[in-house]
Parts: sequence; structure tokens; C-alpha cells
Amino acid sequence: MSLLIGFHMHQPVDNFKEAVENAVNLCYRPLFETLKKYPEFKFSLHSSGWLLEQLKEKYSDVFENILYLNEKGSVEFFTGGFYEPILASIPKEDRTFQIEKLNNFLNQNFGLTPKGLWLTERVWEDSVIDEVRKCGIEYLMVDDYHFLCAGFDKNELDGYFYSEYNGEKIGIFPISKELRYAIPFYLPDDAVSLIKNKKMAIIFDDAEKFGLWPGTNEWVYKEKWLEKFIQKILSENIKTAHYSDAFREKSNGICYLPNVSYYEMGEWSLRSKDTLEYKKLIEKVGKNYFDSIGIKFIKGGIWKNFFVKYPESNHLHKRMIEISKKKKSDSLYKLQTNDVFWHGVFGGLYLPNLRDNAYRYLCECEKELFICEYIQKDDFNFDGIDEIKAVKKNFIYIFSTKGSRLIELSDKEKLFNFQNTLTRRFESYHQKILDNSDEKNNSKVTTIHNLKRKANFNVKEYLYYDRYQKASFIDLVTDDSFNIDSFKKNNFNEFARFYEKEFINEGLKFWYEDDEYKITKNFNIDKKIDFEIELNAKGNIYAMEFNFHFAGDVLINGNEFEEELELSGDIFEIVDEFTKRKIKFKFDKELKAIFTNLYTISQNEKGYSLTHQEVSFVFYTPFDKMLKISGSLEIE
Repeated sequence: MSLLIGFHMHQPVDNFKEAVENAVNLCYRPLFETLKKYPEFKFSLHSSGWLLEQLKEKYSDVFENILYLNEKGSVEFFTGGFYEPILASIPKEDRTFQIEKLNNFLNQNFGLTPKGLWLTERVWEDSVIDEVRKCGIEYLMVDDYHFLCAGFDKNELDGYFYSEYNGEKIGIFPISKELRYAIPFYLPDDAVSLIKNKKMAIIFDDAEKFGLWPGTNEWVYKEKWLEKFIQKILSENIKTAHYSDAFREKSNGICYLPNVSYYEMGEWSLRSKDTLEYKKLIEKVGKNYFDSIGIKFIKGGIWKNFFVKYPESNHLHKRMIEISKKKKSDSLYKLQTNDVFWHGVFGGLYLPNLRDNAYRYLCECEKELFICEYIQKDDFNFDGIDEIKAVKKNFIYIFSTKGSRLIELSDKEKLFNFQNTLTRRFESYHQKILDNSDEKNNSKVTTIHNLKRKANFNVKEYLYYDRYQKASFIDLVTDDSFNIDSFKKNNFNEFARFYEKEFINEGLKFWYEDDEYKITKNFNIDKKIDFEIELNAKGNIYAMEFNFHFAGDVLINGNEFEEELELSGDIFEIVDEFTKRKIKFKFDKELKAIFTNLYTISQNEKGYSLTHQEVSFVFYTPFDKMLKISGSLEIE
């Protein structure tokens, strides 16, 4: 029997310094200090390129231990996309560049040419085979779930298989889910017993499980789980091998795999209500039946469904695709880092700092591309609705013809998108909060997939959902139900639903008309946005909503903004202390205004997180059937 064990290390590009230091101190440093004691214990290693650079430049002791293990022949290095992109989600030529960039780093620092590839989040599409093979890769890993979905039985998955695309052949190893959930969470003896039941035990999983996940630092190092495990493996004469060793053996045959990732990703990528129904279906057929037979036929979603589930992710992804067609740069490749495009058990898309980083790279790309100012109409994000992109020297404005809403306001000078907002939406795990159900887990340490989630705040106080995407220049027709509380909770009466309508446009003039409502919106963009709105509608209050993302504190009309604020006037100023920008609104008449912070509730590896996403504010006035408002938005 043999054990193929691999560790995958990753941190999002330009992650917070304290987050990287925490990962090093709790996980990466003690991991390699322990492995250094047992050079005869063979393992494989993949790390995203940015993290390797950080270890080399700032944590040389960790990097030196990796060098030592390489010299001793303990480690086999795996390549992948340098900045950890989902290969299937980026253009073909970018896949090649990302892989070759990491290949070059490994060659220059460790003197080797990798033959194995870590497939980010194990997102499989056979179209990636061409570029992977062009980079000299001979084998990679996916989960056993991929094979089970393709009709294989678990007892067949004790070795590697071949697959092909257009005649290009690649070896594929199936990672054992059973071992993923056992290591390092079972007692060492129990984990080794599972391994001994397999002819070839295959596991390649997050190194962060060994110290960074909740409770694991104490368990793995202070209670010496890892040392006990390694000692047990060596004493039982279980052969620890590299994947390259196993690849020299005869393959188990041929396979063609569906476009899936690991099992949990299939749940997360479904629309939230479908995730609940998916779980009900599994309960209905029974877990034993599902695990043995039903898994072949009952599947979750695919990774790219995150672009359907989250319009904010889709917008960022399609902007990346747009940039890639025009010019290649390191900023583009950083923008392709996967973490920001999805959400599962980690924060991902819900983390504003990851989105801020992504838009910073996007702004850097746009600065390099700028030649002249222009306005372009196209369906940039492939959602079937045209967008209008107005490119100025220092700013980029993108309006959607759906609702004539401003969906991007990128400041190229400050490298910041003020429309980097996130809509509050129902997530499947919210149901447990709404039902007051208690997740029970009595294990001393457990995988984050089985974690009992807690919050140190009253979660329900912040659990509200938006009826429409949180953009700007949103036109609302409402009544006396509209106040600061109903605006924050987004449960006021709204009659026109302009945010759902597709407007006709000529340049930056938008209009919509039906039997009850008529609205015309004119924008003129020079050094500021001048706007004029004419409305003919039933209702007694008109409100113009904006949602701006800020990365720091703000002042509103000279006062520090905390949670909520009500004002009136014809001039409103917001000073952003992060970008040092002053955002000034001027109107031709006095209006009332509401400002409020909006938060999301998301799950992460520790429990539930309350995250500030945007400042939502609205200017409103009573009217009787007809209304005309003009004003300006200026950023200084």
C-alpha cells in the first residue's frame, strides 16, 4: 500500500499583512518545522506563486525549510496558475502564461520542472487539457466526486486514470473525500487505519487545515497530531510516495469527467433556495443510498454558476475578459485570482478588501489602456442587457440600461471603484438562523464543513434582503411607508419598479414609458455628472437612491458618519478618508436625505461574519404626478 499526500497553500494576492502573518505563524512555519524532522516522509506541495514570493521575501526561515526538504528529496512540487486562477474561467493564452510563470519560479528557486498540476478548487473542464499539456504537465488531481459523478464506483479509485481532449492525454488522480474529512481530524491511529484499507491512498488538500482552521493549531502541533501521524505511517511500513512515483505505474484506464468541482462546491454554486432543495432531496433518498448510488445521478451546480448567482462576480469577471482581449499585464493576471469570484465556506466575494484589490488591478489595467475619452454601448457582462461605458481620463462610468443605473464608478487615479457594492441576498445557511436551529458537533476538532457556527452578535438584526441590485441612480416611486427604517430594511412600498425595466437610450439619455409611468433621464459627463430627471407617475414620493462603497471612515456635511443620518438641503458632501476624495451632490431644489450603513451576514471558516458593504443613501421629495429634478455629482 502507498500514501500520496499533498499540501496546497494559498493566500489571496495582496491579502492583509496580518492575515498572512497569522497563517505563517499558526500553520506554514510549524508545518515545515515538523516535516523537516522526518525527511524520509515523502509528500507533495503546491503553493500559489504570490504566497511563495511572500515566504521567500519576508519569512525566509519557512522558505529555507522548504529548500531543505527539496534537497532531501522529500517533496514533489506541483505547479498551477501563479496567482491561483480558476483555469477554466480565464482565456486560454492566460492559462498558459499563469502556469509558465509558476513553472519558472519553481525552476529558478528549486531547480526543477514540475510534471504535476494543482487544479484550483479542482474545477474541471476538459478544455483546460490543451494548455496544461503545452506547459509540460503530465498529471493532475481532481476529487473522487468527479469520478463518482461520471459513474465510477469508489472501489475502482485506487490509482490514476487517463483522459484526453482533442487527442491530448493527461493523467488524473482521484482525491479521496473520506481522507479529506479524516486528516487531520481523526485520531492518528484511526486515520492510518483508513489509509491501510486502500491500495493507493490519495489525498491533496489545504495545508491550512494543519493549523489555521479553527482549533487545528492546538490539535496538530501542541498535541502533536502531525508528528504522531507521521510516526505511525513510518512505523506501519506504509510507503509514502510522490505522485510522480505513482504515475510510473500502470493506469487504471480511461475516464471522461463532467464539469464539476468537489462535492461541497456543487452545493455552494447552486442558487440558495435550490441548495436547500438539493439537501432535502439527499435526505429523501437517504444518505447511504446517495453516497453509494445516488451521487452518480444527483449533482449540484458547476463553479461558473457563481456568475449567475452573483451579478457582482459576473460583472468583475466579464470586465477581466474585456481587458484580457486588449492587453496582457501582471495586473490582469492578479485580477484573475479566484477568491473574489465566489463564496462558499470562506468569505470570498463577501470580503470588500478582496473586491477592492480586484478593482485596483482593473483600474491599473484601464490606466494602461487609456488613449482617449469615449462612450461605448455593448453587453459587456453577457447578461442580455446593454451597458453604456463612458471612459474619461480619470474615471470610468458604466450604466446599465436595466433601470439606467450606475453600476461602476472606477477612479483610475485612486485605483478605487465607488460602486464596489454587494446586494444583500438570501443564502442557504441563513435558513438555520431563521429557524433558530442549532448545529451540533461534539468533536474536539472538525473540518470546517462540519463546523458548528456561532456569532457574537444578534444575527437577525442584520438579516435583510434587497429587492434589487445595490447600484446608484436608482429611481423609486413610493409613499408614506418610506422612512429611514423601511429604507434600511428595503421593505417600503415601491410602485414603478423602474429598476426592473429595460430603458431605451441614445448615448447617455435614457427613457422608459408604460401605461402608468414615464421617466426620462439625461446625463452629461465632463468633469462631473450633470443629470436631469423628468417623471410622470402615480405616487406621492420620488426617491433617488445611491449606494457607494468606502474602504474607511466618511464625513457627511462635515460630520463623522456612524450608522444613520437624516438631512435636508440642496447640497450634500461626502468626504472619503481612504481615497481623500470629496463627493458632492448639488440639486436645483431642497430635498430630504437618508444615509445608512448596510451589512451582510455571511458564513466563514470561523462562524458567521457581519460585514459592512456600503453606505446606502437616498434623496427624496413629495410630488404630485409630475416632477422635474436636475443636479450634479462631482468627485474632487
